[in-house]
Amino acid sequence: MTTAPAFDAFDRPPHLLLVDDDDRIRELLKKYLSQAGARVSAAADAAGARKLLDGMDFDLLILDVMMPVEDGFSLAESVRKTSKVPIVFMTARGLAEDRIRGLSIGADDYVPKPFEPAELALRINAILRRTVTARGEAPEIVTFGPFTFNGARGELAREGATVRLTEAEVALLRILALRPGEVISREELAKRTGAGLERSVDVQVTRLRRKVEVDPRAPVFLQTVRGVGYRLAAD
Repeated sequence: MTTAPAFDAFDRPPHLLLVDDDDRIRELLKKYLSQAGARVSAAADAAGARKLLDGMDFDLLILDVMMPVEDGFSLAESVRKTSKVPIVFMTARGLAEDRIRGLSIGADDYVPKPFEPAELALRINAILRRTVTARGEAPEIVTFGPFTFNGARGELAREGATVRLTEAEVALLRILALRPGEVISREELAKRTGAGLERSVDVQVTRLRRKVEVDPRAPVFLQTVRGVGYRLAAD
């Protein structure tokens, strides 16, 4: 096992929640990520994870998909109803439809097994860095239609009522809000949000449209420029 890269996104150890029903993998990753400088809490199943989530705050969740009783997808869907905490899925299921489903739920990354612990640590650190960097990048307030987006806080409101966003959706909206009215390529969005794949950007745009558009199939605010990318039509 290679030397653990240090986490440097925060000026404190990031608090990670690791959920995997395989005792060997769970203990190995907990030890590795702890040596890399993270504070790691672990659970063997979704029920155990829920108890930890009720009592503590986490900077990122690492969820195994294939678990008994309740799988990682179901747990992530529940978490996304109340939290924007970054989520990384890890699974032996490497099918494209599984990856798309995970990203559609609001995952920030999807790591197929087997993988090197060092790769997982680097991906986690990249997500945490992106989160920290993005918080300071976007203009403080951008309005479009009935919506107000506070880029500094990563908060979207519709006429005063909070619209819940995933961390990936916040990252996407921050980048679009930096240059309202300007077309940003899918390639740039994939790179700057850490999505990796342009298809992943499309998935996030689709999810975000469901939250801000009257008719997501005929978007007014999150516009597609065919063959190029997307733009935010702000006021």
